[in-house]
Amino acid sequence: MASPTEEGPRPTHPSQAQGEPLNQADGPAPAVWGPASGVGSLPGTDPVEAVRLVVGELPELPHLPELPGRGAGADMLGRTAALLVDMAVDLTPAGWRLVPRPGNDLRRAQEMLDRDLDALFDVAERYVGPFKLQVAGPWTLAAGLERTRGDRAVVDPGARRDLAQSLAEGIAAHVTAVSARVPGARVVVQLDEPSVPAVLQGGLPTISGFGKLSAVESNVVEEQLAALVARVPVPVAVHCCANRAPLDLFRAAGAAGLSFDLGMVQDLDAVGTAVEAGTHLLLGVVPGTDTTLPAPKATASRLHAWWRELGFPAEDLHSAVTLTPACGLAGASPAYARKAMAHVREAARFLLPE
Repeated sequence: MASPTEEGPRPTHPSQAQGEPLNQADGPAPAVWGPASGVGSLPGTDPVEAVRLVVGELPELPHLPELPGRGAGADMLGRTAALLVDMAVDLTPAGWRLVPRPGNDLRRAQEMLDRDLDALFDVAERYVGPFKLQVAGPWTLAAGLERTRGDRAVVDPGARRDLAQSLAEGIAAHVTAVSARVPGARVVVQLDEPSVPAVLQGGLPTISGFGKLSAVESNVVEEQLAALVARVPVPVAVHCCANRAPLDLFRAAGAAGLSFDLGMVQDLDAVGTAVEAGTHLLLGVVPGTDTTLPAPKATASRLHAWWRELGFPAEDLHSAVTLTPACGLAGASPAYARKAMAHVREAARFLLPE
């Protein structure tokens, strides 16, 4: 089964036909991170309006928005499954399951992704600068997909390996498709890995719901994640807004960026080590659901205090971090989603040295 983005509609650059990612001719380009971005999902169902909103509110690091409100196939797992190469899934009452042949559910997910790429072309063809894509990471994908016979794919080393290899190919094709539609984009990829803490701690429920799956050793998680990161032709950030996000593991796996909810991470040593190693931080500083937001300057002041606690020079803060909501905004009202994006954009301006 070919990836849906290998030959998507409206190619605008000859490199798409050659299967070569743009902007990556000599290997991964240096990561260039904007001051503010989004995590991924938004409320609503109109991809054109969603791209227009993101490009307008986050002009220095926009992202391809996800709209799970459209239903099955637009959710994180279904959307990522649409990228898999030579692997198929179908939707069951229990969720997404690996199957021998593609069916209507997978085709619907692929069609929605194609429509998103059409919307990106329509709105942002002439955009120049860093641009972020989001996909479920290999461990979250394996934790969320059920095998044809048995439990979650995460319990099967062979299934995990096959999924990770297929996903790496699909991500590379997705990068190519996006670069063809927006030739000026310097693409970075965000791997969403909210399930990794549960994988490491043995906290994933079985399909029946009556038990827990065994924990996976951290070195196994790191090695498989590192293998995928190494195969993605652009810089990779790993996002985890769950409690006890293993930042050291993500950094050791080769992540160029770490994306997390600032309020959920208490391990300042891991954060400091990442900064010293040159790993970029994408900091979730406002909730993903409706609430009363402080003034952007107050958010910036909180970040300055946090940066001083880490012990780094104040003038380095603005270039070391990108501000984002803490998680996706699909559960927010449209008005709040717009306010949250405007808030992180404005707060980032107060991080610039005077």
